[in-house]
Amino acid sequence: MAESTSTEPRLSSLSHGGGCGCKIAPGLLAEMLREMPAPFIPPELLVGNETADDAAVYRLNDEQALVATTDFFMPIVDDPYDFGRIAATNAISDIYAMGAKPIMALALVGMPISVLSPQTIGQILAGGQSVCRDAGIPIAGGHSIDSVEPIYGLVALGLVHPDRIKTNKAARVGDVLVLGKPIGVGVYSAALKKDALSPEAYRAMVDAATQLNKPGADLALLDGVHALTDVTGFGLAGHALELARGSGHGVCIDWARVPVLPQALGLLQQGMVTGASKRNWASYGEGVHWAAGFGQAQQDLITDPQTSGGLLVSCAPEVLDAVLAVFAQYGFAQAACIGEVVEASTPGVWVR
Repeated sequence: MAESTSTEPRLSSLSHGGGCGCKIAPGLLAEMLREMPAPFIPPELLVGNETADDAAVYRLNDEQALVATTDFFMPIVDDPYDFGRIAATNAISDIYAMGAKPIMALALVGMPISVLSPQTIGQILAGGQSVCRDAGIPIAGGHSIDSVEPIYGLVALGLVHPDRIKTNKAARVGDVLVLGKPIGVGVYSAALKKDALSPEAYRAMVDAATQLNKPGADLALLDGVHALTDVTGFGLAGHALELARGSGHGVCIDWARVPVLPQALGLLQQGMVTGASKRNWASYGEGVHWAAGFGQAQQDLITDPQTSGGLLVSCAPEVLDAVLAVFAQYGFAQAACIGEVVEASTPGVWVR
């Protein structure tokens, strides 16, 4: 798809932070939410805010539960069509991360209409539409505003059997962990903003960020899959820590087995690191424990915000081959077993 016209600014220049790097740091978010009054929780609400899960779940009947989520952000790339695709893929991912199948979406659109042409905005919307078509769902409506920075995303709705919901809290000691996509998208986006990303690397970033996490719905049908989440703005360490705290256990990550985008470490060594990575570490670094020999580059990478990142699966060892087969069926060639769930006196993440 063509980028915005030459008379328009680069999309990424209009945003103070791109993609999931726009997320409020977890520590600040917790502080903001601390003063909120206790919510009314009806018995039908099966999943809310308690374990930092990816979506809310509301029981409709004995066979169906409604999964609801929303996600939106500012441009991570300059191509408007790619921006729409990435934002839509990221929003729908939370449905798959709960083990559900998406059924419908609503568009959330905020655009600086005095800066961007209708054609450019239309390309953003078309990109989102293409992803929803691939997911087999309609964009059935939405809301738009005139805003200072371009913002696009979706409200996504899905359905799951109440007995097949996958949350952060159900990981078990002895489980192995599988990551569906390589990390490093934030590093690549930082390089892109500095005109230091090769065309080949750009395409790899977009390919990763627009790959729908469809395996989630099939993984939920495997009895040995206990917990699911997706790795997005808080980085691999942050979302692994949410899983550890939700389940009350420890998470061990074998760093050498973590799939990484090919140029990520080299770009980090050139200073291509996002501000969100630093904010992530400041928010939860006390819960992440390193083996000797790890340096700043590894810290920046494990906290790197992943826009539309991969699923993180906690499953019994005996179904590991079946889990990897599901990922392979959907074309996730780099899915890998990266660690395990262990006993811990205090929930945390250990990197070895």
